[in-house]
Amino acid sequence: MRIPSILFPALMTMAISVTAQAAEPDDPFLWLEQVDSARSLEWVKAHNALTTQRFEQSDSFRLLQGQVLEVLDSPARIPYATLIGGKFYNFWRDAAHPRGLWRRTSRAAYLARQPEWETVLDLDALGTAEKENWVWKGAVCEPHGSGRCLLQLSRGGADAVVVREFDLATKAFVKDGFQLPEAKSEVAWQGLDAIFVGTDFGTGSQTDSGYPRIVKRWQRGTPLSAAQTLLEGAASDVAVSAGVDEHGGVRHEILTRATSFYTNEYRLIENGKLVPVEVPADATITFFGTQLLVTLRSAWAPAGGAGYPAGSLLAIDFTRFRAGARDFQALFTPTPETAMDGMVATRNHLILGVLDKVKGRLFEYSMKGDQWVHRPVPAPAFGSLQLMSVAATVADESDDYFLQTVDFLTPESLYLAHAGKDERELVAQRPAFFDASGFQVEQYEAKSKDGTLVPYFIIHAKGIKTDGSNPTLLYGYGGFEVSLTPYYSPGMGKGWLEKGGVYVLANIRGGGEFGPRWHEAALKEKRQNAYDDFIAVAEDLSARGITRPQKLGIMGGSNGGLLMGVMLTERPDLFGAIVCQVPLLDMRRYNKLLAGASWMAEYGNPDIPAEWAYISRYSPYQNVRQGVHYPDVLFATSTRDDRVHPGHARKMMARMESFGIPNAWYFENTEGGHAGAADNRQTAHMTALAYTFLWDRLNAAGR
Repeated sequence: MRIPSILFPALMTMAISVTAQAAEPDDPFLWLEQVDSARSLEWVKAHNALTTQRFEQSDSFRLLQGQVLEVLDSPARIPYATLIGGKFYNFWRDAAHPRGLWRRTSRAAYLARQPEWETVLDLDALGTAEKENWVWKGAVCEPHGSGRCLLQLSRGGADAVVVREFDLATKAFVKDGFQLPEAKSEVAWQGLDAIFVGTDFGTGSQTDSGYPRIVKRWQRGTPLSAAQTLLEGAASDVAVSAGVDEHGGVRHEILTRATSFYTNEYRLIENGKLVPVEVPADATITFFGTQLLVTLRSAWAPAGGAGYPAGSLLAIDFTRFRAGARDFQALFTPTPETAMDGMVATRNHLILGVLDKVKGRLFEYSMKGDQWVHRPVPAPAFGSLQLMSVAATVADESDDYFLQTVDFLTPESLYLAHAGKDERELVAQRPAFFDASGFQVEQYEAKSKDGTLVPYFIIHAKGIKTDGSNPTLLYGYGGFEVSLTPYYSPGMGKGWLEKGGVYVLANIRGGGEFGPRWHEAALKEKRQNAYDDFIAVAEDLSARGITRPQKLGIMGGSNGGLLMGVMLTERPDLFGAIVCQVPLLDMRRYNKLLAGASWMAEYGNPDIPAEWAYISRYSPYQNVRQGVHYPDVLFATSTRDDRVHPGHARKMMARMESFGIPNAWYFENTEGGHAGAADNRQTAHMTALAYTFLWDRLNAAGR
C-alpha cells in the first residue's frame, strides 16, 4: 500500500465577484488554527488527557502497544538499503536508537544476509548534542561517487527540513559545505561543486502552497544570495525544481515548473538556454539513455503520431522527437482492468510493475536495435509487488533491482532480481508477527450508486459466520491516484484479526488502481463518486452478512481522513465507529492552510462560487449538524503536521462539542508531522490507540 504523501491560478479578473460571493462566514473556532498559541495548546492538552484516560488505561491497550513496539523495534525486520559507493546504506530505528542510525555494510555481507553494520550517523546522539529533536528525512547523494550527500533533517517530523552537506568518508558534516536553514526545500546535485536549490529565499520566494517558487544554481564557496536564478514560477504554482536525469552516459538537466498538482512544464538546460520539452501538460517525462519516456495522464493524439489512451507509457528517440517525430512506441497501454504501478530502470532494462485487477504483475523491457521488446517476468500471482532501485548513484549502476513481494497474510520478502534473467536471490524476509493460518483473503465487488463495480479485499477467519455479528474495519483513501494494494500489517493482525475482527480494504475511485480514469472519475465536481463507492462497499458488507452498521468501523488518514469526515456527516447511520487521522475537514479554508493550495487540482477552489457549490455539499466541517446522532469518532492529528493543518481536526472536534455531541474524541501528537509519529514508540502508541478505540466502541454493550 502506497500512501504518500497529498493549483488553481488566482482569477484576478474575477477578484471582486469572487470575494463578494465567497466571503467566509464567522468561524468561532478560527483561533484553533494558531498552531502553537498557548490557548490552542491548552485546548489540545485537555482533550488529549480525556482520550488518554478513557482508552489508554486498559490492559488491552498496553498489551497491543507493547506488541506493536516489539514489531517495530524487532532486529528481524528487513533492513532496506541503497548502494552508494559500493556499500549498502540503511536507516534503522530500534529501542536503543529511537531516532535512528544511518549505517552501512559491504555489498557482499548484505547480500549474504550477514551484514556487519558500521554507524555513519547516530541521529539520537546528534539530537542530544545539538539539543534538537531531529527526524531523518533522507539523503541526496552526489551521483558520481564523491561520497558527498545532502542530509535532510526535520524538527519533529515536519515536511520542512534543514539541509546539511555530509562526507561519507569522514562520517562528518562538511565545514563550510552546502547548508540551508529550515524550509520546504528542494535540492539536487548539478556537479560536485554546485547544486540546484529551491528554498525560502525570502519574501515572495514561495508559492501559495508553501513550496519553492524560484530555483537557482548555487556554486560552492559562494553565499546563497549569489546563487544564479534559473527559473521563477507563479505564486499560484505548486513548486519549481531542478534535477539531473542521467542514464547510460546520457545526461539531461531538467527544470520542472509544477503549475498544478497534476500539470508540469519541463525545460532542459542546454548551453545556458532553457529548451522546452513539448509534451501534454499533465504528462510526466523521464529518460532512458537516448530514449524519452512519456507517461500519459490523459489521452493524446499528437500530430504525426497515433492516438494514445490515458495511462500509456510511450518511448521515442529523443533526437528524433526534437526533430519533430511523434511516432512513439507504446510500451504499455492500459486495459479496463490494468494500470501501471511503478517503474525502475537498470543499466540495460526497464522493469514495469502493472496492476491487474489490483494484483501485481511484472514486465521487462529492453532495446533491440531501435525497437523496444518486452517479456513477462514470473512473479507471485496474488499480492503486491514493489520495485526498488538498488543504486542511488550512477557510479553503482547495474542490471540489478530489488523486488519486494507481500500480501495481507504473508510478510514482506525482499529479493535481488537481475534484469534479463528470471532467477532472483532472497535478501531478507520479515518474520510472521501473527498466526495467519486461520485466515483467508477474498476479493469482492460492490455496485456503486452509478452502477460502477468497486473491488475490495476482505480478510477474515475461515468459516466466518455471516450473521452480521463480526466487528469489521473498513479502510479507504480514494484520492491523488494512490493505489491501495495488499500489504502486511502486524498491528492489524494483532490488534484486529486475532481478536476476531474482519479487515476490509476498499479500492474506491479517486485512487490509481485502474489508472488515470479511476482517479479522474472522482476529481473536483465528481468527488461524490468516491464517497458513493465507499458507501457501496459498506452496504455490501452488511448485505453479505459480514457485519452490520453498529459493528462496522472505518479508518483513513489525510485525504482518507476527509473521506472519514464525509462518512461521518453524510451517512452517520452506516457506521459504529470512525478513526479520522491527520484529516482535511474544513474544505472552505483548506486552500489557505499550509500546503492546501497545491490540492485545488484535486478538490477545486472554494473561493470560486461554482466550485464551492459542489465542495460545500460534502465539506465535513460545514455539514456537521446539531441534533444528529453520530457514530463514535476519534480525531487524531499532529502539532508538527505542516502539510495538512491540525486546525482541521481541532475545529471539527470543537464544533461537535459545541453542538453537544457526546461521543467525539481527540488526540494530537506533539511530534510526527503528516506521518503522525516521529519514532517507533509514537507509532506504536498511535496504532494501539486507533485499534483500541475501534474495538472498544464496536463491542460496546448493545452492539
